[in-house]
Amino acid sequence: TLGLLRAYARRGVRVQPFKVGPDYIDTGWHTQVTGVASRNLDAFMLPESAIARLFHYHTSKADIAIIEGVMGLFDGFGVDPLYCSSAGMARQLGCPVILIVDGKAVSTSAAATVLGFKLFEPSVQIAGVILNNVNSDSHFAMLKDAIELYCHIPVLGRVPVIKEINLPSRHLGLVTAHEQAELDLKWDLLADAIEQHIDLDRLAEIAEIPDLPEKPESLAPDSLIGAGSGLKLALAEDEAFNFYYQDNIELLEAAGVEIVRFSPLRDAVVPACDLIYLGGGYPEIHAATLSQNSSMLASVQQAHQRGVPIYAECGGLMYLGGSLTTASGDSYPMAGIFPGESRMTTSLKRFGYCQAQAEQSTLLAKTGDVIRGHEFHYSDFHTDTETVFRFSKERDGVELTHWQGGYQAGNTLASYLHVHFLQNPAMLLRWFEIARAVKRSEEHTSELQSHSGNSYA
Repeated sequence: TLGLLRAYARRGVRVQPFKVGPDYIDTGWHTQVTGVASRNLDAFMLPESAIARLFHYHTSKADIAIIEGVMGLFDGFGVDPLYCSSAGMARQLGCPVILIVDGKAVSTSAAATVLGFKLFEPSVQIAGVILNNVNSDSHFAMLKDAIELYCHIPVLGRVPVIKEINLPSRHLGLVTAHEQAELDLKWDLLADAIEQHIDLDRLAEIAEIPDLPEKPESLAPDSLIGAGSGLKLALAEDEAFNFYYQDNIELLEAAGVEIVRFSPLRDAVVPACDLIYLGGGYPEIHAATLSQNSSMLASVQQAHQRGVPIYAECGGLMYLGGSLTTASGDSYPMAGIFPGESRMTTSLKRFGYCQAQAEQSTLLAKTGDVIRGHEFHYSDFHTDTETVFRFSKERDGVELTHWQGGYQAGNTLASYLHVHFLQNPAMLLRWFEIARAVKRSEEHTSELQSHSGNSYA
């Protein structure tokens, strides 16, 4: 995917990257190699209408859209091959599929593999094949002949093994693009191979974006346009906090919210603001530096005490707790808004899609409201603080497990859940409403103090 994105971008083609599913890190790499913000297409978190709006809004500004799938073509959530799978997304959006097939150490068996995928779900259009890990022209010719003879699907080229190119990883998956800018030259090396061995012109013909009868003028629905005007949001963004859906940021901007970015690692205080957003990331890797920045921790605590509505996801929850204990056993004080300790573990905790039902009124949801999202973390938060959500994981209509989680103190809400706001604009409207109420209260207090001062004088 990265090689194709880079190759088209170098040609001057306006390419729009997408990722099926909730992954933040892959979209970061897409953005790194193209300079264009990649977007998530997630059928669990977003209703079909929201996905269609998101997809058509972004593709209206592009020449070609490249959507990286998730796992195998039919791997989704449960046994339904079209639910939360790449195949399901392709069918929903009317997009052709290019099947990537590992050609290492096989010959005609590759045709059987492709034919199986073609017949498994005929409503999904497999429009081409690219063969991976194929080094020689003779091996490629044999595979191509077999697939085109028995499957009647064009083979568009091959990708050889390039030992110099790999993506480093850690406990949550790939290292983020924020940390690997020096790999830039390698993407050009990969794009060179793509140019040499894949028919990019034919692929572009297959991938032509159809004309739409009506293109959305904004990512945000009408109810959000201007709803946040006059509000300023402080967004935590650095090496420790960078897991955000770009569309969440753009929804806030479309609502009229002014966004100012700050670094909990390096800045002394939170910028003047009406809302604060702390996303996920790797606070455990930067725990010592975060803890040593005591002026920032105090600034976040002071904002919370003033009633500034703060929303935190995953790594943000860890930052707002009392302390963070790393895998080595070292413990570091954090902001202390929620008494408790985040402890790193050796395995993933409650990994995957889940939904959260609010058991009381919170920053983003009224009692009884359901928020859909996903969890992906190696830490647990140990606290006696009362929880505000009932989380549950269902698959194929059966509840597999449930648990309590999420915490609210004053106007601060934090949980391990990662959320896409486009699923329900009411979440943002609640956040804005609370922020405006706090802002009015502060302005009223300031006005009273001013009048009192004048009278005394």
